[in-house]
Amino acid sequence: MIRRIAVFPKDGFHLSLMLALTFSTGVIDAVGYLGLDRVFTGNMTGNVVILGMAIVGADDLPVLGPLLALVGFMVGAALGGRVLKAAGPGWTRRTTILFLLVALVMLVVAVVLVVVEDDLSRTGGIAITTVLGGAMGVQAATARFIAVKDVTTVVVTSTITGLAADSVLGSGKGTGDSPRRVAAVLLILAGAAAGAALLKWELAAGLVLAGAITLVVTALGAIHARHHEPA
Repeated sequence: MIRRIAVFPKDGFHLSLMLALTFSTGVIDAVGYLGLDRVFTGNMTGNVVILGMAIVGADDLPVLGPLLALVGFMVGAALGGRVLKAAGPGWTRRTTILFLLVALVMLVVAVVLVVVEDDLSRTGGIAITTVLGGAMGVQAATARFIAVKDVTTVVVTSTITGLAADSVLGSGKGTGDSPRRVAAVLLILAGAAAGAALLKWELAAGLVLAGAITLVVTALGAIHARHHEPA
């Protein structure tokens, strides 16, 4: 099994792993928005837009939840950047540690939700989305460091822009990148659908799925990197 993982080219393997995390981001955002007071924990563009509308009192949208999730995301991204400041390029032990941290946060939060779901207060929900925002900030910073083109794992707006602008209807210069762009968009869409479906069963289920995916991605990335270290 390990030998089979090792033979995959680095770029293609990293792309597959980041696409898997893109799916899990869709799951997490569905849990945050639909299950935890309309707060995005991965898509910070959505939170900024919600904040702008909430400030003028539109549709009773929340202010504190999106604001703290945004702050948490920035703190997490700063932490990721600090940890990776002295790291070598590509997948390293530090990226493994950061992704493992993200997975553990998701799974711990899932356990908390199982325990307190029936008694979860609005303050508790805000605390959870803030923590998840921090975890997604760490993930985004780490994915940015690995630098898979067009796959940030947390947002697809720029990916959709590139897909349309470089298509045959646009400049026609980037049609070779279209498959990965389409995959990123479809996977975050599928993740959101999966997260919404799981919410009908259990609030914590989406977090368990996302945490499990992140754990698998972390393990596979670490195994692959170990066999591709410079001699």
